[in-house]
Amino acid sequence: MDSQLLTIEPIAIIHNQYTDRFAIPRQSGSTDLLSVVVFLPKYRDENSLRHIEEFSHLWLIWHFSEIHQEGWSPTVRPPKLGGNKRVGVFASRSPYRPNALGLSHVKLIGVRKTKEDGAVLLVEGGDLMDKTPIFDIKPYLKSDAVQGAKGGYAVDANTFLKVDFEGQAWENLSPEERQRLASVLREDPRPGYQNDERRYAFFFDRYEVFFQIKDGTVYLDEIKNAAD
Repeated sequence: MDSQLLTIEPIAIIHNQYTDRFAIPRQSGSTDLLSVVVFLPKYRDENSLRHIEEFSHLWLIWHFSEIHQEGWSPTVRPPKLGGNKRVGVFASRSPYRPNALGLSHVKLIGVRKTKEDGAVLLVEGGDLMDKTPIFDIKPYLKSDAVQGAKGGYAVDANTFLKVDFEGQAWENLSPEERQRLASVLREDPRPGYQNDERRYAFFFDRYEVFFQIKDGTVYLDEIKNAAD
């Protein structure tokens, strides 16, 4: 069969507080942070969303738009394995692949009609960076959850860190901002191959966040307005 070059274009853009790749959850469905899916004008037709609210979850197919590369490698180093062991690229979810496509499941909170953007989707649990292009949206079905499926080296114990709220830095945030930031910190935003007590920093929403992790607890050291 002759190879054929296919051209696809985004249908929507996602918006949330993940302004830095550093803080994005490693997998979808692990946080309750809200994201908004805004359709591009060409696809802003409410008929395309008819009956979508009958589904509790959705699949998003999207583009690793922040990954810039030439060519690809048949093997990658997953952070889950400490960043020093190679596996086949198709045995990983690495963004460094022949076609930089991502797949995520999200919880559908609802459809909101807006004056500026038409009907938008409110979703939770996304692991997409702010302004990520979305190529397609499909309903999540019960049959998608395969009983007895093996997770290989990517098996996750779903353990979360404790977040210390006593630091003075928390006082600069509203209750809603505290909740959103805590949901990111408890996931341990450090690279998967780093497990130490050094001071880390990342951008989240309009803030630059500085934190440390000691004995399984996250301590917020400092928070700055990113515009300063």
